[in-house]
Amino acid sequence: MALNLEEYIASIPGFPKEGILFRDVTPILQNPEAYKEVTKLLADYAKKVGATAIAGPESRGFWFGCPVAQELGLKFIPVRKPGKLPRETISEKYDLEYGSNEVCMHKDAVTKGDKVLIIDDLLATGGTAQASAKMVERLGGEVVGCAFVIELFGNGMDGRGTLGKYDVYSILRMSDN
Repeated sequence: MALNLEEYIASIPGFPKEGILFRDVTPILQNPEAYKEVTKLLADYAKKVGATAIAGPESRGFWFGCPVAQELGLKFIPVRKPGKLPRETISEKYDLEYGSNEVCMHKDAVTKGDKVLIIDDLLATGGTAQASAKMVERLGGEVVGCAFVIELFGNGMDGRGTLGKYDVYSILRMSDN
């Protein structure tokens, strides 16, 4: 019997600020069967697009990207906030559904010709994934896709539109309200 992965998503109204319905993926991590299923689905997509590397924005992109990279024997590229990576970095600013931010990547993280799949927990506006993709491309890599556990729709959420030039895969589609 297949798992209904929506049962492992908690909805938290008013977090991190009023008017936001936060979709919490930590119940997936707390259930080994659900976590294994999500990892398998993301790994299957990574194989389909021919990924040779996985990039994941902190911190929830680490939760899902690292096990996929491990499963497939691929390198993992951490995408972090400023000041969190110890070597020389590049950075990219972006907007998100409740503010703006900046992400960084080690300057030597991507090798020219790497086929990089960006994995994160949630697609809302697409800003984080787009910023990650821009850095991959600046370093000579090819973004072969962007994969998410959840894709939000409604309330002006158009992450798929923001990422229009990339192949986008989401396990679940959920309303933002």
